Amino acid sequence: MMSYPEQVNQKHLQELVEAVVSLNNAEECYAFLRDLCTMQELIHLSQRFQVAKLLLAGESYDAIRGKLPVSSTTITRISTALHYGSGGYRSVLTGKEQKQKGEQD
Repeated sequence: MMSYPEQVNQKHLQELVEAVVSLNNAEECYAFLRDLCTMQELIHLSQRFQVAKLLLAGESYDAIRGKLPVSSTTITRISTALHYGSGGYRSVLTGKEQKQKGEQD
């Protein structure tokens, strides 16, 4: 079995990222995700995003498991990504928070 980095075709990943960045609005993004992913994949991705939000808000693992049908392993993986990952969750979530604050002013 290949290790994770060997499985990633960097050119393909770059093309996917460029496709996402090229989208103009939420409607286009939703349409792209619906075509790209199965509904189950979208559910899992949205749950992972919610876990990240709850962890950043200081929620405990037990509280998160009470709100979302996710395993402790999934929460741990997301927590690890928040603390030692590339900063993607934090960038999106803090950017969203800043945008909402700006709209309220």
